[in-house]
Amino acid sequence: MIEIKNLTKKYSDKFALNDVSITINDGEIFGLIGHNGAGKSTTIKSLVSIINPSSGKIIIDGMDLEKNRNKIKKMIGYVPDSPDIFLKMQARVYWHFIAELYGVDENTRDERLNYLCELFGLDADYSDPIETYSHGMRQKVILIGALISNPKIWVLDEPMTGLDPQSAYNLKELMRKHSNEGNIVLFSTHVLEVAEKICDKIAILSKGKVIFLGTIDELKKQNPDETLESIYLRMTTEKHI
Repeated sequence: MIEIKNLTKKYSDKFALNDVSITINDGEIFGLIGHNGAGKSTTIKSLVSIINPSSGKIIIDGMDLEKNRNKIKKMIGYVPDSPDIFLKMQARVYWHFIAELYGVDENTRDERLNYLCELFGLDADYSDPIETYSHGMRQKVILIGALISNPKIWVLDEPMTGLDPQSAYNLKELMRKHSNEGNIVLFSTHVLEVAEKICDKIAILSKGKVIFLGTIDELKKQNPDETLESIYLRMTTEKHI
């Protein structure tokens, strides 16, 4: 379980997150929904220890993140909102580096690499630097790196961006399989159609606040005369104090 309690991140006089509280249960695919700047990436980066919140708590499997960072990091596979990282590294070297960090033995590593590369249709020369790949191929390299250790918690920031339709479909199927095995998948998106198809629960963020928390069905029932798109656009353009 992930418990985000009263999470706040403030830069000068501006709130990137303002008293955000979310609980994500084992076995759930949970979607963070919102426009750019809504607070999705700030929430995710707080969870994966890239930034420190101004206040609030993150509890994972009963452990305080602030006091158990290294242990919790090994439970998480993270895909950032941009795949433009480690660009000078060869793809294979990057994967081996990540596997070693997570303590994955060579046989398991190679089995998973073969499976994931085939799944995402990545058949390039893995000895090439990541900077020589297209955006979509870079996204696949980073995805594979995040999943190679088969971590309990997947944290994916806009993971579908740049993926071809087949790879996006395969990722969604993999996300569902992972959650069905009792694990957690947390991902961000601004595409409601994706969230509607695969999320067990969602949180809609606007201006650093959670303005809805629940299931898509609950959201529709609260607004029976509107389309999902119109509900979302209305909620995220309203002012929340």
